[in-house]
Amino acid sequence: MTSRKRWLAGALAGLVVALTGCGGGSEASDEVRFGYIGDYNGASLLAVAEDQKLWEKHGLDATASVFTNGPLQIQALGSGDLDFGYIGPGAMWLPASGQAKVVALNTLGNADRVIAQPGIRGMADLRGRTIGVPQGTSGEMILDLALRRAGMTKNDVKVVPMDASTIVSAFSAKRIDAAGFWYPAIDTIRKQVPGLVELARNSDFRGEMEFPTVFVAGNDVVTGQQDKARRVLAVLREAMRYRSANAERTIELTADLLKKDPAQVRADAANVQVLGAEELDRLTADGTVRNWLSTMDSYFAGTGQLERSTGPENYYTGDLFTSAGQP
Repeated sequence: MTSRKRWLAGALAGLVVALTGCGGGSEASDEVRFGYIGDYNGASLLAVAEDQKLWEKHGLDATASVFTNGPLQIQALGSGDLDFGYIGPGAMWLPASGQAKVVALNTLGNADRVIAQPGIRGMADLRGRTIGVPQGTSGEMILDLALRRAGMTKNDVKVVPMDASTIVSAFSAKRIDAAGFWYPAIDTIRKQVPGLVELARNSDFRGEMEFPTVFVAGNDVVTGQQDKARRVLAVLREAMRYRSANAERTIELTADLLKKDPAQVRADAANVQVLGAEELDRLTADGTVRNWLSTMDSYFAGTGQLERSTGPENYYTGDLFTSAGQP
């Protein structure tokens, strides 16, 4: 085969691939690497998107990978190993510091708790005691807030950084006195320690602070692949509508994805306030989302985790989220 014929053959093959990817007139299929955490907050929209074939509808080929926490996903976004991910409120200082973009809010959480061994009656009883916490997560955040309200700091207790699975085993074996942790994992501990005490929860701080869970994207994805980002957000918006209209079915789909008992996922969902796409459009337009994020920025600045915020207007791409809902 001459070089010209080889070039023509390659061009034709490329044309066939492009036409196949376009799916009869839709946009070319793009690969999307999406991270999530294995709970209702992190997985419910992905479960809906898979069941309703929303990725295919928007010309996307998505691969989802489960992570144990948000900071690990931010690292993966920064290294280029992920395009999109999911984080809870405890990791919000990372996009605020410029390490990622918040592309969509998801839910307001109420799953975080400070739990303690039976017999401990209040935060003051934790003085000098050992508390396990996953660093950089909402578990650390709820512990810090509860200590402050009790007039204490982390210097008054013994904080031991632990991953989530270690907290479950350590608390169950009574190797730690308390933990800053979350549901549904607390249900696992409760089976071993049925008399555990809840000393603080997110709802204790409503009015002071909201606890949004969010979807994030790599900075380069938002700036360099905006069309793909908009299509991913279109998927999330449609999944949000489905979740709001089909709560029980979404629980079943999420349980199937996570290979968990639907009753466990249902209990997890009970600690969540879901946010709808149109509701988020309104909350973005009227400045509510910005106020939530600014309050969190101030909190993280106070803890020393955030030296300086880039500002919600720079790390929350609200206009991109809203435009993804337009024809």
